[in-house]
Amino acid sequence: MAPEAWLIDENDEDQRLPHHRNPKEFVPLSKLREIGVLYWHVDPQNYESNEELKKIREDRGYNYMDILELCPGKVVNYEEKLKNFYREHIHADEEIRYCLEGSGYFDVRDKDDVWIRIWIKAGDMIVLPAGIYHRFTLDTSNYVKLMRLFIGEPVWTAHNRPQEEHPARQGYVKSLMENSGAHAVTAH
Repeated sequence: MAPEAWLIDENDEDQRLPHHRNPKEFVPLSKLREIGVLYWHVDPQNYESNEELKKIREDRGYNYMDILELCPGKVVNYEEKLKNFYREHIHADEEIRYCLEGSGYFDVRDKDDVWIRIWIKAGDMIVLPAGIYHRFTLDTSNYVKLMRLFIGEPVWTAHNRPQEEHPARQGYVKSLMENSGAHAVTAH
């Protein structure tokens, strides 16, 4: 199983809509791997005792975990928070999210600085590499329950674009160039 991912149109309609291009342009999991996005499908039932999740956490050193529910009524200043999550940014560390219930979209930039929308649903676990430009929004269901995983103490600092001089961004671009030749990843 793999998440649905596609290239998106860039218009000002509600960010919670799918924003498919016409015609639709789906992106395979292999293209996500090329830009450093990792994916697992892990049974979201009984996640507290799930052996696959336990192994992933051990193998990758994820020793901190919390649960976040995003929906109107559960988050103070819900609409404002959603707008903040949707601002294009990077993190100095990986962003690890495991969807337990509901659904939402992670948008990531590909090597040509084009948006790819990744639709996560219950059971989807993704890792966005440190330094990748991305953003998050709910879909029209307006609900998601996510497990957030971290190595060490949790850090939620978002560095809004542009961040070309940030060490995490420079490391990310360098790793892309090493893994795919000298294909540049620069802002347009």
